[in-house]
Amino acid sequence: MPPYGGDTLFANQYLAYETLSDGLKQTLDGLLGVSSSSKADVTRTREDALKQAGSGATPKNLAAEHPLVRTHPETGRKALYTSVAHTAHIKGWTEQESLPLLEFLWAHQVKPEFTCRFQWKVGSLAFWDNRCAMHNPINDYHGFRRIMHRITLAGDKPR
Repeated sequence: MPPYGGDTLFANQYLAYETLSDGLKQTLDGLLGVSSSSKADVTRTREDALKQAGSGATPKNLAAEHPLVRTHPETGRKALYTSVAHTAHIKGWTEQESLPLLEFLWAHQVKPEFTCRFQWKVGSLAFWDNRCAMHNPINDYHGFRRIMHRITLAGDKPR
C-alpha cells in the first residue's frame, strides 16, 4: 500500500436511478448504451500503455450494447448502467446527440450522496456487485505502487 491515497469510491446505482424524475426514467427505458474498449484507453495509466507498446500487442477494439438502466436479476431493482470510461454513445443516436444525456447521467451517478469512500489497509477485503455499484479507484498516490489482487466472478448478460 502507498503511504497515502489509493482509496476507492463506490457509488450506489440503485439510488442514482431511483432519484431520477419519472419522465427521465421513461426516456431511458429501452435505451442501449454502446460500450467501446477504445474508450477505456483514456483510463489506462502511462505504465499500462508502455507495457502494451513494449509487448508489440495490437489493441483490439471491442464493442458491446448494454441497457442504460438494467434490472438486477436477483433483487428486481433497476440501476443505472453506464460509465464515462466505457459508454461511447446511445444506440441509434450520434455521439453528438448522445453526449448531453450521457454527461448528465455520468455526473448524476457519482453524486456524493450516492457514494462512499473505502480506505484500503493491508489485509483489506472489499466485495461489490458491478450490476448495481460503480467503483472508481483514486489515483492520488503518485510515485508509489498499489498492489492489489482482484477476483471477478462470471455474471449474466445485462437486461
